[in-house]
Amino acid sequence: MCEKLRTILCFGDSNTNGCNPNNGERWPYSVRWPGVMQAELGSGYHVIEDGFNGRTTAFEDPFFPYRRGLSALPAILKTHYPLDLVIVMLGTNDCKNCYAATPEAIAEGVGRIAEEIIGYRYPEWCDTPDVLLASPIHMGKEPWKCGCVLFDSSSYEKSLLLAKVFEEKALSIGVHFMDASLFASPGCDNVHMDAEGHMNLGHAMADCVRNIFS
Repeated sequence: MCEKLRTILCFGDSNTNGCNPNNGERWPYSVRWPGVMQAELGSGYHVIEDGFNGRTTAFEDPFFPYRRGLSALPAILKTHYPLDLVIVMLGTNDCKNCYAATPEAIAEGVGRIAEEIIGYRYPEWCDTPDVLLASPIHMGKEPWKCGCVLFDSSSYEKSLLLAKVFEEKALSIGVHFMDASLFASPGCDNVHMDAEGHMNLGHAMADCVRNIFS
């Protein structure tokens, strides 16, 4: 009998897409945390990477289209099901000053995404996937160095508070939680992970995935 192939969707922003803080280019797949996680988990897993630069949980970006994660999610679920696990790592872009969102409001947004994944009308032959909410890495104290003037000192301060409210939201919904800031921090642009951060987070994610399916 063939071993079941577990399919994991990584739904995130530029830190899932793999933005290189040194030059704005994209890290190779083998460096990006979903690729690191895939390599460690091995052939029994299929890791799908869906990171979109600037993606928010539920806010419409006033300057760039297609960034609202909650709007994009249904089509992405339909594209990739059947899924065994969806890892959601969003919230950094919700800290932009144009949204004036509290950490609690950002947690509400990521909670709505988790609820959409759970409540999506999958076909009868398709099981509902598990959900892992990952609170994002902390920003550095000068996040505008990434080139986005919509990040300011309040964005940094909010990023420090997301883990607590995300964990509370995950507990209230009944999904898994992980604090990515325990394993990685931003590189020179104060927002995006360097290669070491991706490696550390990818290994930590692999451990978390194995625990979920153990």
